[in-house]
Amino acid sequence: MIRPRARRSLRSEAGSAVVDFALIGGLLTVIFLAVVQLMLVLHVRNTLIDAAASGARYGTLADRAPGDAGQRTAELITAGVGEDFASDVTVQRSRAAGAQFVEVVVRAPLPVVGLLGPAGVLEVSGRAVLPS
Repeated sequence: MIRPRARRSLRSEAGSAVVDFALIGGLLTVIFLAVVQLMLVLHVRNTLIDAAASGARYGTLADRAPGDAGQRTAELITAGVGEDFASDVTVQRSRAAGAQFVEVVVRAPLPVVGLLGPAGVLEVSGRAVLPS
């Protein structure tokens, strides 16, 4: 048998589970979308870094010119994440510590899930040593 005082406290909490679910559900949804956004940005960044480094190594092969590095990088980016990210690929020769390098620089927009997220440009580069 439930005492009258306990009966009153049970009635005053009626419906609070719905409010708790709505508050926690909204918070978990925001956290989930933030994690998905972070994973997407990291995936695109890692793909661009790998494509830039592979393209730079490709441009240093004996039967290739450094200019071929840009084309190879754009092909790898298009195959990996789409051609929207392969629009700004530059190749340059640089010199550091007595060695010549082929450097591939890729500038791409940050991928955004939905309307919320970071806006800006992601810039990555890959370098490979030219044989002497």
